[in-house]
Amino acid sequence: MQKRRVEIAVGVFVVLGLAALVMLAMKVSNLSAVTKDNGYLLKARFSNIGGLKVRAPVLVGGVRIGKVAEVILDSKTFEAIVVMDISNKYNNLPKDTSASIFTAGLLGEQYLGLEPGGDTAVLRDGEEVKLTQSAFVLEQVLGQFLFSKASGDKASHE
Repeated sequence: MQKRRVEIAVGVFVVLGLAALVMLAMKVSNLSAVTKDNGYLLKARFSNIGGLKVRAPVLVGGVRIGKVAEVILDSKTFEAIVVMDISNKYNNLPKDTSASIFTAGLLGEQYLGLEPGGDTAVLRDGEEVKLTQSAFVLEQVLGQFLFSKASGDKASHE
């Protein structure tokens, strides 16, 4: 009888441990938002989105108000169109809101930051955020720096 109780206790402990691992995996992979808020969609165009991915957070002042729902390439302008799913609780974003792509932490995970403007008119479902700032790509900046340094050295030797 005592052996049976120990086996049941170990079994319960293992099941709770597996459940905790599943919850942790969902939290880390941004899958924890299983419930649909029935929010509204906003779009923004960027020349470069870097490593921004679907389900990346959308933040205003550090507060998560939504997530990236979809990333599409416009075949005419070759710009990336980011579709954001914003919670209905935050349906008062001004029309002159700006969107920027930022990097969080040392691992370089990217998120979309919105900066509300001062317009009295608000963005509605399906509308586009006009003011955008693309992702900061370190490789491009280093390449430009090295190229300008090389051309500067060449000019000084002549």
